[in-house]
This record gives sequence, structure tokens and C-alpha cells, in this order.
Amino acid sequence: MQIKEITLSEDEVAKLGERLKKKQLTDQDYELLEGLWDALVKLIFILVEKNLSIKRFMRLLGKKSERAQTILKEEVTDKDKDRKKALESGAGDAESSESSEESKDSSETNEKKDKKPGHGRNGASRYVGAETIEVPLNNLKAGGECPDCKDGNTLYECKPNTELRIKGCIPIKAIIYLLEKVRCSLCQKIFVAELPKEAGDKKYDEEAGSMVVVLKYGSGMPFYRLENLQDNHGVPLPASTQWDIVSDVRRKIVPVYQQLLVEAAQGEIFHNDDTYVKILSLMKENEEARSRGSEGSEASERKERKGMFTTGILSKINGHEIALYLSGRKHAGENLSEILKMRISSLSPPIQMCDALSRNTTGEFETILANCLAHGRRNFTDTLDVFPVESQYVIKQLGKVYRNNTIAKAMEMTAVQRLEFHQKESGPVMAQLKEWFEEQFAGKKVEPNSSLGKAINYMNNHWEKLTLFLRVEGAPIDNNAVERILKTAILNRKNAYFYKNLNGAYTGDIFMSIIQTCKLAGVNAFEYLTALQKYEKDACENPGAWLPWNYKDTLIRLTQQSRK
Repeated sequence: MQIKEITLSEDEVAKLGERLKKKQLTDQDYELLEGLWDALVKLIFILVEKNLSIKRFMRLLGKKSERAQTILKEEVTDKDKDRKKALESGAGDAESSESSEESKDSSETNEKKDKKPGHGRNGASRYVGAETIEVPLNNLKAGGECPDCKDGNTLYECKPNTELRIKGCIPIKAIIYLLEKVRCSLCQKIFVAELPKEAGDKKYDEEAGSMVVVLKYGSGMPFYRLENLQDNHGVPLPASTQWDIVSDVRRKIVPVYQQLLVEAAQGEIFHNDDTYVKILSLMKENEEARSRGSEGSEASERKERKGMFTTGILSKINGHEIALYLSGRKHAGENLSEILKMRISSLSPPIQMCDALSRNTTGEFETILANCLAHGRRNFTDTLDVFPVESQYVIKQLGKVYRNNTIAKAMEMTAVQRLEFHQKESGPVMAQLKEWFEEQFAGKKVEPNSSLGKAINYMNNHWEKLTLFLRVEGAPIDNNAVERILKTAILNRKNAYFYKNLNGAYTGDIFMSIIQTCKLAGVNAFEYLTALQKYEKDACENPGAWLPWNYKDTLIRLTQQSRK
């Protein structure tokens, strides 16, 4: 489509608007409006077909939900009803009247959600980290006599009343001990009171180190922000001091982190993906490379990687989940290869779930590759405004597969049971969807270069990997698990913006890995990091006994040994 170049001044635009309102357009105006209309159509075409569709643009503005309840809430227009009937007539058994009734019942259920019981407030039982203080009755106890009865009836023990109080305090508090001091007037010897045992022998104790780490790498609070907060409350904690504290904690827990890498390498299922990161030292290298390029040096002519990435890897092994973060210039596939170098060679190839980008795969190690069904679905959510009927049909079909997956999780099916269930319930749905894709091109109902055609081509090109969950036990359906853990890296990037160098990035990777793994294991990361510091020697000598899911057993063992 050729677009005529149109040049209008501000005054000409104003006059055209006036003639349009008065319905006094000239022949020249009609020619001008025709050119403007062509330009508008071309702009819409570009937005739809060139990775800037309306849906993607809305996501950039903050509309990010891809849930079927959200994107399918609008009715199909009358203009599309004939197309919808044609699709339904060719849909086969899955679009029978029985299925339609089930879909209708499902949508009605979604619209009328049951209100959750309760008042919406957290009860005392939810405060598992709260300090518990027992308050005794004055002059009364179980087994004694009732003070209000003349017959002297006996009191018996009941369940105590619970009162919850929330107290505020700054993250890092300071305690000043004033040790009384006296001096002999004759011999001049000085006597100083002993420091209480609970004061410890360190200025910054293990809890302080754990708190700084959890705030920075678990909650995304930059050092300078914590510095300002502390300073405002009269307990100075400079950013440089925080880094010293964090570095000391890292030194103590590195052996356990390295053991975590080894454990993750033995995983049965791996999820991996990348997100972007800024590392100032690498950005400086890029600037220097550009400077060399402007000078025309031979070294600058070599193709060098300029990108910086944080790779998220989720390893599932023996019912445990291990989250790992690795930052630098390597892609997700290269970082996964580094992890798999620690894998026992006799183990069978693991399942690897990722999107279809080639940089996510490992060339060095064999894996059973699966691709993310959610990525394929997302292409159809992007085309929903342009091809509403076709996109809705695909989204609803995939919705049946996801519903089956939810049922399998809710029923806690084994890998074998889940595979059989998907083969029976999801297999026919996916087979029917595959036939529908082929029919669109065979019947020339869809232009291959259109946004819908590209979405269908993506599904066709990666069909075997997208449907691995129908053939392999335990194969995941999508890569959402690793996208969830990458939110921690994105949170730190949005708050702190960058790492100064690779050492800072490595420190962040260690702590984000441990904090996120604790979260997946249902373990308090603050308590875990504190325990690793307090038992540094034992953790270094036997790191396998200090993993998030077994460290409490180790603490019990050490406590029992100390009592003996």
C-alpha cells in the first residue's frame, strides 16, 4: 500500500476542521481526506502486523492480564456471528451442544464466584513468626479453689484467650550497653561490668546480616533506601556498611550455595528463561568496544556479545524445587549447560521446559525438550481484536487443556496418572485443534503472513514440543513457573536499577537463589540465613545437611548432641 506524502501546516489543519464541521468540503479536501484515511489504515496495519498490535500496546500501558475471564468477557459482534457458526459447525465433537452447555455453565460459575467465608482479617494462627508471651493469672491456678464460690469448687484449666498486638520497629535496631566502671583511688585499677551474654560478641549480629540480605535481595529494597530509613530513625547504617555485612554473610554461606547447585544439577525437570539486567562494568566494556570500533581497529571488527541477562532456572528433584539465578553475558541455554556439567552422567536426560527461542536450549547436553503452551496461547490473545472469533475458539480450546491440568493438580495425581488423564481428556482437544489449524491454511481461510497466520504457524512449527505433556510423564504444560521466580530479579532491577560489577551480580544471584528456594520450600529465609551463619563451621563441613528442606532436622540433631 503506497502512502502519499501529505504536508499540512497548523493553520491548514484548523481550516480543514472548520470546513468539515460546516460540511463545506472542496474537491481538494476530499482528496486530502482520502490520503489521510489511507495513512490511518496503513498505521493500523502496522500496529497489528508488526509486533505492535493493540493488545501488546495495551500491555505496555499496564493491561497485562491474559486470563480468559478477562479477555473473553466481551461478546462477539453481530458482524462475526456467521463466521462463528461456520467455525462451530466444523469443530466436531468438542463443539457439540453438550460441550456448549458445559462452557455456558462454566462461564456462569465464573461470573458468580462464591464469596470466601470469614471476615477477611488474619487470625492469630496466621502469625507463625510472632513472639508468644504467656500471661498467668494472679493468685489463681488450675487445681485451686474458686474465689467466688462458697463451696470451694476446684478450678480447671481452659484454652487461653488470645490477644494480638502488632508493634512497629525499624528493620535494624541498635542497643547501647552502658557498662558501669569504677577505679581504685590507690592502685588505680579499673573494674568494668561484664557485658550481658545476650549482647553477643559482634557489633552486627547474624540477625542483622540476615535482615539486610532479605530486605535487599528478597524485597528489593536498595541499600541507599534502607540507609535513609535507618538514618531517619536515629540508627545509622550506611550503604557501604550494608555491603560489608552482605559480603560477610555471602562468605559464610557459599559452601551451601555450591551444594545447592550440585543438587539442582541432578533435577528431573528444568525450567529456564532470561530477563534483562544492567551491570555497569559490562556496560563500560560495551562503550569501550564502540570506541575501538570508531577507530577502526581489527579487534573491534570481531563480533562480540553486548547483551546482559539474568537467567532463571527452576530445578525439580525428589519433590523439591530449587531456584537459581545466574547473571552475565550468557544466555539461558548456556547457563543451563554450566549447571548440567555437575550432573551425574549415569542419570537419564532431564525434561527441559522453555520457550521456543534457540538461545534457551543446551547444545552440549541432551534434554527432552518441551515448549511453553502459554507462549503459543499468547499469540492468539494478541490477535483477539483483529480476529475475535478465531482467536476465541483457540483460547477456549486451550482453556479445556488448562482446566484438565488444574484438575490433575487438585487431585494430586502421580506423573503416570496425570499423563493418562491428559491423554484421555486433553489429547482429543489438541488433535482437533491441530486439524483446525491445518484446515485454515488448506481452505485458504487465513493469510499465512497475517498475525493470525503467524500465530498458527508458531503452533504448527513447535507442535511436538508444545504437546510433550501428552507423551512424557511429568512433562510440564508451560513455563510459568520460571517466569514467576524471575519476578524477584525484575523487582531488584526496577528498584536498584543495576549492579556495579560482576561481583555484585554474583552476590545478588546467590542470595536471590537461596531466598527464592526457601520460599518454594515454605521455609523462613531470615531464620535459615541466620542458622547458616550461627553454624558456619558445620555448614561448611557438611553442606548437604544444611539445605532449606532439611536444615531444621540438622538443628535438632545438633541441639540433642549439645545436651549430651
